[in-house]
Amino acid sequence: MEAVAVIACVFLTLFYVAILYAPTLILRLPPPSSLKNFLIRRFVCAAISSVVSLLFSALILPIRIEEASSLVGVYGIRSDHMWQAVVFPLSLTSLMYAGSLVLKSMSLLKSWKKNMNDGGGVSSDCIKSALQTFLDYMISMASDVMAWRNYVVAPLTEELVFRACMIPLLLCGGFKIYTVIFLCPVFFSLAHLNHLMEMYSHQNYSLLKASMAVGLQLGYTVVFGWYASFLFVRTGNLVSPLVAHIFCNFMGLPVMFARKRGLVSLAFVGGMAAFAWLLFPMTRPDLYNNKTNDCRCWHGYCSWN
Repeated sequence: MEAVAVIACVFLTLFYVAILYAPTLILRLPPPSSLKNFLIRRFVCAAISSVVSLLFSALILPIRIEEASSLVGVYGIRSDHMWQAVVFPLSLTSLMYAGSLVLKSMSLLKSWKKNMNDGGGVSSDCIKSALQTFLDYMISMASDVMAWRNYVVAPLTEELVFRACMIPLLLCGGFKIYTVIFLCPVFFSLAHLNHLMEMYSHQNYSLLKASMAVGLQLGYTVVFGWYASFLFVRTGNLVSPLVAHIFCNFMGLPVMFARKRGLVSLAFVGGMAAFAWLLFPMTRPDLYNNKTNDCRCWHGYCSWN
């Protein structure tokens, strides 16, 4: 069963990547005329890949027809304990970005002080201007196809395929929980190897520069994959790794230090220490499930201790 689970995960990984190139290589469609059209094509391909992956894994998982209603629960698609699945993982993830958040806060404070020194003060016009700037930013984000890619399509489809589908398959195949947590991100990172070809052939990167850039990305995706897999297994809810994925995409790499700003490094170290201290308490299965001893989840997420 372990071999079957690994082969199934390899297939899902290859299919997730291969279908992105189907419009031009298989359907022989003309090259997209713009970045927007290019990404929309990929959105459609990623959506198809997610649906096929869900159906494919459903055929392999040992769930009878009469138990099909519980299949969405196996995938972590649930409506209960929603606020816990959002607030706790998001708060936990933000601790890793304590340095980044402090740096952003210091920049905002500096801008506010400059406005005060220029005689602007905190007037109603100033507040309205800040709110209008924020509103314009949100509107531009909503109409930005790259924002949809980074904060909606990529996190949702990747979590569906590489967490919701693969983790139950590997657990069902007989792998131990910790093995699954460390193995699943390997497939997740392999799905990003296509970026090496794109950087080398389309963005005119040298092979060394492309390898270094992709290597850094693969390292980051593996580390994040461990964390996302841990969240999925501990909470049994797909929303938990999903919100963490969106937040990490928005924040980028954590800021560990800033020139002449020791507070940033102190915040980073303190945030990481708090993250390590709260990792298990804030992901206790009983926070996300009504019952932990007699849970309906066949995979045993809720009874893990």
